[in-house]
Amino acid sequence: MTRPFRSSHRSEPLHRRNGKIRAREARVIDDNKQQLGVMSLDAALKLARDKQLDLVEIAATATPPVCRIVNYGKFLYEESKAHKSVKPTGGKMKEIQLSATIDPHDFQTKVAQALGFLDEGMMVRLKLRFKGRQKAHKEFGFQVVNRFVQDAAAHGRADSPPKMLGDRDLNVLIRPLPRDQRAKLATPRPQQSAHHVEITLATMVIDYKLNFSLAEMTRLSLFGLWCVFVLLCWPIAVIAPFFVRMLPLYIPKK
Repeated sequence: MTRPFRSSHRSEPLHRRNGKIRAREARVIDDNKQQLGVMSLDAALKLARDKQLDLVEIAATATPPVCRIVNYGKFLYEESKAHKSVKPTGGKMKEIQLSATIDPHDFQTKVAQALGFLDEGMMVRLKLRFKGRQKAHKEFGFQVVNRFVQDAAAHGRADSPPKMLGDRDLNVLIRPLPRDQRAKLATPRPQQSAHHVEITLATMVIDYKLNFSLAEMTRLSLFGLWCVFVLLCWPIAVIAPFFVRMLPLYIPKK
């Protein structure tokens, strides 16, 4: 009797953890969901061991991959609970368009916009279109998209590495992580409106002019007092020596 053939190939684990993580460095999130930045794998494993927790790879497609310091059993329980309680968003998807020569400020603005969408449970599709001579240097577009995926790795996971659709479009789809696995979204610093800036500048100009006027008035007042003092004292200074000389003539001699 022949035994059924069994494949010797083992299935890939759901999450790589601890010594099974293959990357040399990783972007680490601690057990309080705070980002610790990019560090070597040995340093991340040491942090996890010091806290008696596991280092779990939660975004393997990011560059570098994102790992979280957490109790693995509790992590699996929370993940299954989150998948059961997740509410369908009606297939909502937002598309963000990029450029191979995007300005750094515009890049950060679009990253913040994507993080907001992911925090609301929406999928984000990145689309980068090559124009003209950019087709000959597509590596720059891949660098932009990979950097975008890396910056959003704490809130969403790319389904696959960026792929070309046709000869011009580079696409990648980012799905939001379960809410309990997302990093805390930083509160943006409130920006002053243009009207408020104009009022502030006008107030500064008025204050400057007022201080300048007060200083000028003080100088003029001191100069006026000095002039009055000179006008009152110079006759005394001129006549006093004459009276001093004439004084012996009016004093009777003994």
